[in-house]
Amino acid sequence: MKVPLLDLKAQYATIRDEINQAVMEVFDSQYFILGPKVEEFEDTVASYSGTSHAVGCASGSDALLLALMALDIGPGDEVITTPYTFFSTASCITRLGARPVFCDIKSDTCNIDPDGIEPLITEKTRAVIPVHLYGLMAEMNHINNIAKAHKIAVIEDAAQAIGAQSPDGKAGSLGHIGCFSFFPSKNLGGAGDGGMVVTCDDGLSEKLRILRVHGSKPKYYHSVIGINSRLDALQAAVLQIKLKYLDTWSKARRTNASIYKRLFAEKGLSDQLTTPIIPEGYSHIFNQFVVRANNRDSLREHLKKHNIGAEIYYPVPLHLQECFAYLGYKKGDMPVSEEAAETTLALPIYPELTDEMQEYVVETIAAFYK
Repeated sequence: MKVPLLDLKAQYATIRDEINQAVMEVFDSQYFILGPKVEEFEDTVASYSGTSHAVGCASGSDALLLALMALDIGPGDEVITTPYTFFSTASCITRLGARPVFCDIKSDTCNIDPDGIEPLITEKTRAVIPVHLYGLMAEMNHINNIAKAHKIAVIEDAAQAIGAQSPDGKAGSLGHIGCFSFFPSKNLGGAGDGGMVVTCDDGLSEKLRILRVHGSKPKYYHSVIGINSRLDALQAAVLQIKLKYLDTWSKARRTNASIYKRLFAEKGLSDQLTTPIIPEGYSHIFNQFVVRANNRDSLREHLKKHNIGAEIYYPVPLHLQECFAYLGYKKGDMPVSEEAAETTLALPIYPELTDEMQEYVVETIAAFYK
């Protein structure tokens, strides 16, 4: 049996006709960048995420960059974030000449530890970027209270978490700005790159719309220097179709996560594997299903030999990446993140996964530890 980490063909097969029709409508219109399809999708995402405005852009990485630009963050500023995340969470800070300041994560969720944020705040701190890792929201109420007390902005990196919820609200709606990614492997993935910035602030929304088109309004009149980061109509058309199914897909992922937990318990693997937790009142969308595993690297090779996809998110924390050596961090500075980098492993969790596939994954893991 083959069990890939993700099977986008299986998803496409269920909505092929709708997707193809939506794409052909764009070709018939010959309106490929921004325009009515993008505006329709922006309105839908704003409503879905519980925000007032949504601004489409070229990628999730650009969404983060635009968010920082809209807040006028630049040289001499500091932005606090987690070292256990995808690279662009921190690279967007450095691209503007600002300095990322890393705060370690919590062992049980792999999200930023709110208790570590306040000691890092200085007179240079302008913002904090919590990441809703793997589809589980960070502790936004705690983070927002700290940010409000120190008058700093909060940017939610919700690239992996569209549709996730906490007791306080939906991902993207609780900070000053929220950022989504529509990379094809995401729960809501496009047919290429795409991103979205959401906010409830009218002024920030207007600024974001200007910044994504080279700082131009009206056309060819530039009040600020922006970037070229526009969402394609083709992506908006595809994503508009997929968004109708997102909650159903997320529910299927949660069901698959429950099945894994039951099967692992039945196999008595609790001494070898730790499965993800879901804090009370939170809704996890399981963009990834990530376990902590003893002998992780050997287990991954074992799974590969048995045609089971597995991935490490992430093998090197950002504070130990070569390009960030100038920040002065060393091994041991972020012990929880470093431990996660050595023990975490993502298993297949996509909605179309069958019971037989999951049983095969668990049987293969049990055989490895036996």
